Amino acid sequence: MKIKQSLGEKSFDVFNILLLVVMSLVAVLPLLHVVAGAFSSNNAIIQSRVSFWPVEPTLQQFKFVAANDAFWKAGWMTVKVVVIATALNMLLTVVGSYPLSKLYLRGRRAIMLFIIFTLVFQAPLIPTYLVVKELHMINTIWALIVPGAISAFNMILCITFFRSLPEELFDAAKVDGMSDYRIVWQIVVPLSKPIMVTLLLFYAVGHWNSYFAPLLYINDRHLQTLQMYIYFLIAAGSSNDIAAAVAGDTGGKLLPKALEMATIVLATAPIVVIYPFLQKHFVKGATLGSVKE
Repeated sequence: MKIKQSLGEKSFDVFNILLLVVMSLVAVLPLLHVVAGAFSSNNAIIQSRVSFWPVEPTLQQFKFVAANDAFWKAGWMTVKVVVIATALNMLLTVVGSYPLSKLYLRGRRAIMLFIIFTLVFQAPLIPTYLVVKELHMINTIWALIVPGAISAFNMILCITFFRSLPEELFDAAKVDGMSDYRIVWQIVVPLSKPIMVTLLLFYAVGHWNSYFAPLLYINDRHLQTLQMYIYFLIAAGSSNDIAAAVAGDTGGKLLPKALEMATIVLATAPIVVIYPFLQKHFVKGATLGSVKE
């Protein structure tokens, strides 16, 4: 039976729909403009004829970017950081969340208080930099991994999810002689696929898009990540060097702006391609791990 809505409820629904449409357009249109520019010709960009659809489509920009060794070196560095850092993140989050999900753990309240404290009050920038420097991690891959080895927010999300699992299942496993380590890896993790995928996506996307940590800790251009490569390409004047190289290789037919757009599209493509396959688990994990009945 369909419930009849009042005028106020209908007006509220219409307002919400219009607001969400506007917010979606504000978020999507700049991305569409970048994608359109990456596939458009040089003349179309110069004449400002590119809006949200490619004009005189071409792949020349992508061919030049793909032929640039610096782009692939930065991409490989980013892949290494994402793989190593995400694996460490997941290990520490799971190992730390399981015992904290048990109400009988001694000192649990104090530990949770410290975790929430770090969530609200983050370490200042200069002391963090000095700690990383004293540990001799400047200009190493570990400077991009160790300082963000665990997220308080993700740990709380994981703790809440683990508490929703039936305690009787763990009691039965202990009766069968399983240790806590076997319970975690053979029971808890397989039953927690939604939250595992959610945390995996959170950590991986965060490391892939991170540029402030490399900007702060990495001075060696050979160790720059993909986001740092794009940063220098757009903001640090490297586009002028590329423009000179392009002029020498292609007779001046490519614009630095077009190359910037093509590089951004290539750097963003892996996350965009992977996300649809993980969306179902991502939504389920974020929902189930956000509340406790």
